[in-house]
Amino acid sequence: MSKRVSFQHSRRPSLSRVRGAVVAAGLGTSMVLGAGAAFAAGTTGAPDLNLADLTGATAAESVAEQAAVQGKVAAEKAAVAKKAAKKAAAAKKAALKKAHGWSTPVDRYELSASFGNDGSRWAHKHSGQDFAVPVGTEVEAAHGGTVVKAGPNGGGDGPAYGNAVVIRHANGTYSQYAHLSKIEVRVGEAVKTGERIALSGNTGNSSGPHLHFEIRHSADYGSAVNPVGFLHKKGVRV
Repeated sequence: MSKRVSFQHSRRPSLSRVRGAVVAAGLGTSMVLGAGAAFAAGTTGAPDLNLADLTGATAAESVAEQAAVQGKVAAEKAAVAKKAAKKAAAAKKAALKKAHGWSTPVDRYELSASFGNDGSRWAHKHSGQDFAVPVGTEVEAAHGGTVVKAGPNGGGDGPAYGNAVVIRHANGTYSQYAHLSKIEVRVGEAVKTGERIALSGNTGNSSGPHLHFEIRHSADYGSAVNPVGFLHKKGVRV
């Protein structure tokens, strides 16, 4: 009798411990799951971690980067195209000069005073063709030849011309370039058609920046002919 009672008493504490462990485990699981749910809920609700916002920002950055790359590529292509067009224009110009042997002394210009015009600026009728261009425009030899005059005082033709250059050509014709701001050739130097010889200016008897251009039968003043008509006969459009 005493042994049975002792046995029954010894089983009760074991059952209690098992039940306690199960309850504790259940509570622990609930607490862990609850904390995870709360953390998840808090994370989802935080405005700075919103998935839609992050996705939108990433997409905007991607679009901006693509636009920047495309803009850079377009700029590079435009630069290449501009360089190619400039090269093609130079080649065309060189081909025309080679074909005709003569060219205009400046590339871009407006015609102003023409040959034979009357005016208070000239003692006699205008002896050349004026090309209105900004100061510093490149002046090129209209034809190949040898420089026979170069300097101030019209290269010897008088102060009205300012800084001037005169070139003798193989056919016995001379070309003159006046009112220059800078002379880049010297007497005795051989030049080719289209070669840069000076920069345009406003020196001498000049009412504004331009290049005064003459075609002569001699190196000196007084033997000029109509330069536009002369160039037209050479196949050069002015």
